[in-house]
Amino acid sequence: QVQLVESGGGLVQAGGSVRLSCAASGRTFSSYTMAWFRQAPEKEREFVAAISWRLGRTYYVDSVKGRFTISRDNAKNTVYLQMNSLKFEDTAVYYCAADQFGSGSYRSHAYAYWGQGTQVTVSS
Repeated sequence: QVQLVESGGGLVQAGGSVRLSCAASGRTFSSYTMAWFRQAPEKEREFVAAISWRLGRTYYVDSVKGRFTISRDNAKNTVYLQMNSLKFEDTAVYYCAADQFGSGSYRSHAYAYWGQGTQVTVSS
C-alpha cells in the first residue's frame, strides 16, 4: 500500500508557473506508474499526465502538451508536475495517483491509490 501527499498548489496569474509535488510512502515507489489528474468545479476528473514505472515514459492530455512536464525522483519517492504557461482553464484540484506496474492509463479507475488533492487557481 502507498500513501500520497500532494503539495505546491496555490494562486498564480495566467502565464505563470507552478510545480506540484507528490510524496509517496513505502519502499516500492519505483514499481508504481504515477499520474496526475485534475477536477474543476462541476466537471469530471480528468487525466493530465502519467509517468511509467519501468522506462519513465510520459503521457499527457493534449491540452497540456508542451506546457506541463511530469517527472519522478525514485530516490525521493516523489513525482512532480511542472506547469508552465498556465491558463485560466487549468484551474482545478490536482490529484496524484499511483498504479503498481501500470501502463500509464488515462482512466482513473486504473489507479488504486490517490492523494487528497491540491488546489491550483489561475487568475486571468
